Amino acid sequence: MDDTQKICEKAAELVNKNGVAVIGIDGLGGAGKSTISEGVCACLEKSGIHTILLHIDDFITPRKIRYDERFPQWQCYYELQWRYDYLRRVIDELRQNGKVTAELYDKENDSYISAKYCTDKRTVIIIEGIFLQRKELDGVFGLMVYMDVSEEERLKRVLTRDTYIGDDSEIRRKYEDRYFPAERRYVQEYEPAQKADMVIKA
Repeated sequence: MDDTQKICEKAAELVNKNGVAVIGIDGLGGAGKSTISEGVCACLEKSGIHTILLHIDDFITPRKIRYDERFPQWQCYYELQWRYDYLRRVIDELRQNGKVTAELYDKENDSYISAKYCTDKRTVIIIEGIFLQRKELDGVFGLMVYMDVSEEERLKRVLTRDTYIGDDSEIRRKYEDRYFPAERRYVQEYEPAQKADMVIKA
């Protein structure tokens, strides 16, 4: 059984107990969170379970907040990047009322667009993204999966993926200034690989 199927089985168990389940796919930049999340959605839908896929990057703050020049870049990324309280409200609304109109971040325009979501009798809400085991999201998830991939391997991946940043040297600089220090802080503070319900190494 591959990793996607294992996650689907665990998610299905939660749905059978609770009707609506929320699972997190946590991992650092370039770990493969989006890819496996899409695979889990396809697997669950095939088995007749409705899915809602949310990305933590849909819940980021406006650029003027997350790039506040009064703070080091890594601190902006770690402390100012995401609207955790708003994400919690969206999940609570889905759980309580079965539907929500959410504000999702529009990167191209640095603004927000509306999207409607509805649960079914058997629904898995998947949230994929970085830093999902932070205290701000305590109690949200019924199942937490952590993608455990080395920094070296992840750097190789983002050098190919994140070409919108610039050339290799510009990508490396942004990761060393902004992303990697925040990720190292997260690992030190929260020990995500030790605390997750499932760990996938790649």
